[in-house]
Amino acid sequence: MSFRFHPEAEAEFLAAIDWYAERSANLGEDFASEIFAAIQLAVSMPLAWPRVEGEVRRILANRFPYGVLYAPRDGWIYLLAVMNVRRQPDYWHSRS
Repeated sequence: MSFRFHPEAEAEFLAAIDWYAERSANLGEDFASEIFAAIQLAVSMPLAWPRVEGEVRRILANRFPYGVLYAPRDGWIYLLAVMNVRRQPDYWHSRS
């Protein structure tokens, strides 16, 4: 199984990496590793995390206030958002 980013999800992921990297030398790398670990868990067990709306599911990062919203597809998952869970929770709804 594999994954694909929605273009806006990839952009927000890269922006968050940059934001954390500006705060501390290795923090951006730590953030990226944490998000990729969550993505790999979602890829390996796509139905294990709770639904948030329709078929969209969310897995939370352990060390950062971020969640990955994804939709399982036939043999892959579509990453709809890499979102800060403390901010506007419904902004991603227009993504498909």
